[in-house]
Amino acid sequence: MTELASMEFHPQPQAGEARPWAFPAPERGKLDNGLTVLRCHRPGQQVVAVEVLLDTPLDAEPKGLDGIATIMARALSEGTDKHTAEEFAAELERCGATLDAYADHPGVRVSLEVPVSRLPKALGLLADALRAPAFDDAEVERLVHNRLDEIPHELANPSRRAAKELSKELFPATSRMSRPRQGTEDTVAGIDSAAVRAFYERHVRPATSTAVVVGDLTGVDLDALLGDTLGAWTGSAAEPRPVPPVTADDTGRVVIVDRPGAVQTQLLIGRLGPDRHDRVWPAQVLGTYCLGGTLTSRLDKVLREEKGYTYGVRAFAQVLRSAPDGTGAAMLAISGSVDTPNTGPALDDLWKVLRGVAAEGLTDAERDFAVQNLVGVAPLKYETAAAVASTLADQVEQHLPDDYQATLYQQLAATGTVEATAAAVSAFPVDRLVTILVGDASAIRKPVEALGIGEVTVVAAE
Repeated sequence: MTELASMEFHPQPQAGEARPWAFPAPERGKLDNGLTVLRCHRPGQQVVAVEVLLDTPLDAEPKGLDGIATIMARALSEGTDKHTAEEFAAELERCGATLDAYADHPGVRVSLEVPVSRLPKALGLLADALRAPAFDDAEVERLVHNRLDEIPHELANPSRRAAKELSKELFPATSRMSRPRQGTEDTVAGIDSAAVRAFYERHVRPATSTAVVVGDLTGVDLDALLGDTLGAWTGSAAEPRPVPPVTADDTGRVVIVDRPGAVQTQLLIGRLGPDRHDRVWPAQVLGTYCLGGTLTSRLDKVLREEKGYTYGVRAFAQVLRSAPDGTGAAMLAISGSVDTPNTGPALDDLWKVLRGVAAEGLTDAERDFAVQNLVGVAPLKYETAAAVASTLADQVEQHLPDDYQATLYQQLAATGTVEATAAAVSAFPVDRLVTILVGDASAIRKPVEALGIGEVTVVAAE
């Protein structure tokens, strides 16, 4: 008997019965100190994720101290009134926890992940970091030097340099959004521990903060645990702070950031668009995905598969600040890189794709594939507690209802091809796009000028 004949064959596994899925809804509450709490029980997720949102937006930074929110965020885990920086790090490690913090336009986010069995200890450390950070002179000085060391590397990165230039071009010079999120060499150099503490004392308090807790909370008395940890954090109430509207100039134009001898050109094409409070958002998400959300989208089919200009081009919408009163906005952008000799032809074909969408529309097949990718894979996207906690925190930060994400998936599934096409055309009008090119100006300027997509200027790469 041959080996094949002796093998036992089994029937092919069959797919199980589909189960309905919806983005999890949180329970809301508030601690005695005014801290808002969202909790979400997720059976089986033994690593608990905690997100704390602090109302410290970048436009609250003192004049001339851009980057202080970033330094403060990083300093929260560099020692408290109970532990030195080294001791605090060791305590986190002992309970298998990670603690990260970063600053962005809406405020500071502090993220904790920890096995549920070590949650009490880790929440205590998080509470100490928020309640009584040390802001030691030497530690803040070290963080400032680290940040100053990072800036030249960011300027040398073509995609980072393009993003910096696009913000500078789009927003008025008086707007915080026109300047780097984490500050410049001049502004960061002026930050010290006294300034960090003053910024913390003015803006960080439980009454204006929110904590999101997600994970398997079976057997966890979360009310008592939060009361003993984050509930010990005190601070005064705060008056609502006026939020300036987001404005931008999206007059069609091209800025080349000169990198003599560069063999590639980094491109970033953008403008300001509506945020998630606008009813066009679901169609905009769908249309943008059809345009450049994946390797099989319209831009990639032409620029990567047909022409071979690039390894990939992406279109996306990034919320900058979101508000129900219309003062919010999102960055609508297309990004990628092409080889220097093909910069002109690649831009020409990119504009042809945009004009083609406006003239002929998206196809039903493109729309169906986008819905499948955006809605169909959602259960996999939110398998971890951290993914759920991050999205819930986004909703809080952007002043959205707790059922927003669940409703969004329903809206995406119900959006038709005509609506998606209209949103994509509105998002990327060919005559209202600011184009940033980081590359060799001597090689790409004339071909780009010949395209007639806007006035071309050249700036030094710094």
